[in-house]
Amino acid sequence: MSGQKLLLKRKPGLAGVLRHIFLGWLTAATLEYLLLPRAFRDLAGLEGLRAMSFVRVLGVGAALALLFTGLSRAVSVHKAERWGMAAVFALYAAAALSAAPAWPLLWVCAMVLGALLAFALRGWNDTPEPAPAPKPSGKIWLLITISLSLAFFLFVCAWTVGRFYTFSTPSFDFGIFSQMFYYMKTTGLPMTTIERDGLLSHFAVHVSPIYYLLLPFYILVPHPATLQVLQAAVIASAVIPLWLLGKHHGLSGGERTLLCAVLLLFPAFSGGTSYDIHENCFLTPLILWLFYGIHRKNRVMIALSALLTLMVKEDAPVYVAVIGLWLLVKAALRGKNPQDLITGAALLAASVGWFYLVTAYLADFGDGVMTYRYQNFLYDGSSSLLTVIKAVILCPMKVIRECVDGEKLRFIALTLLPLLGLPLLTRRYERYLLLIPYILVNLMPDYSYQHSIFFQYTFGSTAFLLYLTVVNLADWRIDWLRVAALGAAAAVSFVCFYRYIVPKGLVYPRQTMAQHQRYEAIRNTLEEIPEDASVAAGTFYASYLSQREILYDIRYSSQEHLLECAFIVIDFSAHGDYEKFATQEGTGLENLLALLKDNGYEEYKTLENVLGIYYRSNGGVNREIHR
Repeated sequence: MSGQKLLLKRKPGLAGVLRHIFLGWLTAATLEYLLLPRAFRDLAGLEGLRAMSFVRVLGVGAALALLFTGLSRAVSVHKAERWGMAAVFALYAAAALSAAPAWPLLWVCAMVLGALLAFALRGWNDTPEPAPAPKPSGKIWLLITISLSLAFFLFVCAWTVGRFYTFSTPSFDFGIFSQMFYYMKTTGLPMTTIERDGLLSHFAVHVSPIYYLLLPFYILVPHPATLQVLQAAVIASAVIPLWLLGKHHGLSGGERTLLCAVLLLFPAFSGGTSYDIHENCFLTPLILWLFYGIHRKNRVMIALSALLTLMVKEDAPVYVAVIGLWLLVKAALRGKNPQDLITGAALLAASVGWFYLVTAYLADFGDGVMTYRYQNFLYDGSSSLLTVIKAVILCPMKVIRECVDGEKLRFIALTLLPLLGLPLLTRRYERYLLLIPYILVNLMPDYSYQHSIFFQYTFGSTAFLLYLTVVNLADWRIDWLRVAALGAAAAVSFVCFYRYIVPKGLVYPRQTMAQHQRYEAIRNTLEEIPEDASVAAGTFYASYLSQREILYDIRYSSQEHLLECAFIVIDFSAHGDYEKFATQEGTGLENLLALLKDNGYEEYKTLENVLGIYYRSNGGVNREIHR
């Protein structure tokens, strides 16, 4: 009887079970890696993953986890397990570095090992999260923050609207969205002809119902440049939930202003606007509102912000699912918070369910999910995201290696240095789950745009990094230290903003003013085309001509659709648009002009050395659109 009581007393809690599972899996993955032929250990390609056994890793990992669980019922092994994690990872890292020595891999392995050693020495912080009383902000700090937000809004407007008026917005992607909003205004449906060379719903490519939130504003001012202004307003609004999060976590007014300045100057935030409007711009404010709703225990705010986040895009459920997983682990580890448990389960279930529905829809009626961006993990020849998950379980060292490959180091520097690494500085280890979007969306793929600060893929991870900055700072009980950290982060962010963002952002408004007469002449020439006419145009003229039913990009359109159009707009400087027409006998532009002449097109309007408009009276103005 006494032995049974002893066993019951030593029954491990959830923290112990998670520790057993993690150590079992890490040991199994390390053993599997060590079994690889030496030629495959560099993990540069996919041969190493193909040579591994997923079943064996799961089996060995599960057996070891059960063994550790059994031992923990008899003796206290938690300290040994913590040191075991560090020891096993050190062995894993040493083997990987001996096979493929590289400084970036060494640095990241050292950082991971440092975190594991800290865990081994001190364990995790299992005290309740502090709930400091909100501090008064003072109107001056609020006014400064509003002024900074307004300046940011105007800067982004000048940048992106300037892109439109200098004919720097390509048909992919701005022309697509501009024509889509034209259709939404006139028919209520998100249709385009330019995106896939024929009439279809944009939601067959990306499921983004969130765009309908912008439609009322677009109807008031139905112009392509309106979309750029709306994007600037959406991302600038992220300051509101960030300010409220800082207030909820006890940051003073000055600290909140510095925090908002860090966001506005964060190069991956402002830089994400540089490729024109995308649905991802909603992610930063919506995710921050979701975090705020969770802390305020406001179910309506949680449900609404989560629902709107899911509406952003087919991959947006990843962000909601990670937050749900974090809440579940947090509630289970810390206990006495059933609302976190219920909220986490609801968010996880809703995101998984929605992801399944939209991916099934895209598979059956659309283009499918763009898993090709993870080709560096699709080792079994499939295009399934499950293969990516299997690869992560099989070989976490492959993940680390891919995350520090080449140009990704610059991205890491431009996203973590402006925050002084604050998202990483915590002993509440469940918060590291919130780094999953940063790793999964930005660092793991080999699609170069996803780890560039100048594309829209940064908006979601930015919200997580800023949230982690807030809560990790809130754990610091010394006010001057928080102010110093935020001041330094704002200073580094400003340097990065001035160095990388300002030069790129000012090019277009300066160009607009310096070459005003040239661009006005181009606009006047393009406006000679009737609004109801069908048009095929060069990439950088398509956006300006997008307010019409039938529009094609010459570079991507079929010859059949090209010759159905009443008007053809040739950009004489964009020779890359016409490469598909090139032959040994002539350049692409020469052959295209000959093709148009042979099919009855005549010169309609020309702007010397800039553009030419060609017209055929029996063109496709009234022809049925190919579906």
